[in-house]
Amino acid sequence: MKVLFVSGDPKPERWTTPLKTLLPDAEIFVWDADGPPVNADYAIVWQPSAALFEREKTLKAIFNLGAGVDSLMALPALPPALTVVRLEDAGMSVQMAEYILHQLVEASRGMETYRDQQRQGTWKIHRPIRRDEWPVGILGLGQIGQRVARTLADLDYPVYGWARSEHSLDGVTSYAGPGELGPFLSNTRVLVNTLPLTDTTRDLIDYQLLRQLRPGALVINVGRGESLVEEDLLQALDEGLVSRAVLDVFRKEPLPADHPFWQHPDIAVTPHISARTLREATVEQIAGKIRDHAGGRPISGVVDRSRGY
Repeated sequence: MKVLFVSGDPKPERWTTPLKTLLPDAEIFVWDADGPPVNADYAIVWQPSAALFEREKTLKAIFNLGAGVDSLMALPALPPALTVVRLEDAGMSVQMAEYILHQLVEASRGMETYRDQQRQGTWKIHRPIRRDEWPVGILGLGQIGQRVARTLADLDYPVYGWARSEHSLDGVTSYAGPGELGPFLSNTRVLVNTLPLTDTTRDLIDYQLLRQLRPGALVINVGRGESLVEEDLLQALDEGLVSRAVLDVFRKEPLPADHPFWQHPDIAVTPHISARTLREATVEQIAGKIRDHAGGRPISGVVDRSRGY
């Protein structure tokens, strides 16, 4: 069995060495743009070029080093029948839940107010939190969205979830399909986007959607930058429909230095760090799936081409 590692990591041995330990019978190769074909059975990839599929014609499956596969699926050279497998969790969902919880607590507990008071030397206690005033709506109920929903529900925040299909989660009121998006939004003060990027989620969070949220909404985007219409968010902030936005993903990354998000007083920017790929957990997951696929056993995480995830 031949496995090809395709990534821009300048130290690929950080991946290939543990991979060889977990797949001792496999030949492990690192992608060389100028090299000959290795006739690989499997490829582990992150943002590969079209040259991979033009050169390697014997691939049985490719494994993406991330949960989002939109850029991979957009490659015209990607063979239509090739099995594409996305990364499932691998330590990302708990990081995402932690990130979103931090932002929610910052807002709901008024922590910025207390920091201002400290700078002014002011001792003043404000009224306790009322969680019923902070209903959270989560767009997307995949593994990450479900982990976020359970985490916030366990802390007694009202939690709503919306997805393409129906879901049942303890402590979460779920909505499904386009027809139930409106009621979901009308209940939501804190909107959290964890959706993958597809034709139906591109530009989903526009002005018309934002104006359906509860007044003074908080918007947290950790899904995909292309799901948010940036000019519409700025308009919603200017009009007071949205009080604050926390953005970890953007249409163009790195975020350009002259982008208005950088200096906006009501926008918090982080550089796509809400959930980082954990190498050890990722290698273990992919190696296990390669063994199962090679042995003819079913694997999870296979991308549904019709849905795009």
